[in-house]
Amino acid sequence: MLTLHHLLTSRSSRIIWLLEALGTPYNLVTHKRGQNMRAQADLAAIHPLGKAPAIVDGDLVLVESSAILRYIAEHYGNGRFMPPAGSNARAKHDEWLDYAESSLMMPVILKLSSLMGGGQNSLADFAAPEFEKALNHVTSGITPGPFLMGAELTLADMQISYCLSLMESAGLLKDRPEITAYWQRLQAEPSFKRTIEIGGPMVSPYAKMLETFEKE
Repeated sequence: MLTLHHLLTSRSSRIIWLLEALGTPYNLVTHKRGQNMRAQADLAAIHPLGKAPAIVDGDLVLVESSAILRYIAEHYGNGRFMPPAGSNARAKHDEWLDYAESSLMMPVILKLSSLMGGGQNSLADFAAPEFEKALNHVTSGITPGPFLMGAELTLADMQISYCLSLMESAGLLKDRPEITAYWQRLQAEPSFKRTIEIGGPMVSPYAKMLETFEKE
């Protein structure tokens, strides 16, 4: 049986979401955060990066959310939550799937870092236009919606959820009603609700993140 190593308030919630949506049996090993909210050494025994999510399936040990989501959908879900392989829709879906942890996450992290630093520095000046451009792109992607790929929930929606949760926690979606409504639709999914019940909140409250940042 597949084993998922889940770190509290982390990206690994997305993997719980997919497994719950598929109804796939799995073993869940939950890891607590240590000092300054960092992952502890026990995760390094699973994979050299010492990060979550990590899955163990027989001889396979796999990290990186997008790789894990694809693997589970293909090997346990018969391609559910993905457009057909080889289609233009699949190519666009995979673009969104990778975008969430590359071109989107970077301006979000820069924006959060600039806020934690008081917002009066060159980082804030750089982050602001990149952040707005990223949110405009997400808004265009969910129009007309209700999901990124139209009528059906996909891996791309699961992948982007962590980023949305980060932004909501920091109050960065208050002027983005379209994205806020999309995020609310994702949270209304029964499998998402089970994810939070099983794995806990997706991210720490912004106040706690700020407190951790100030201690470092």
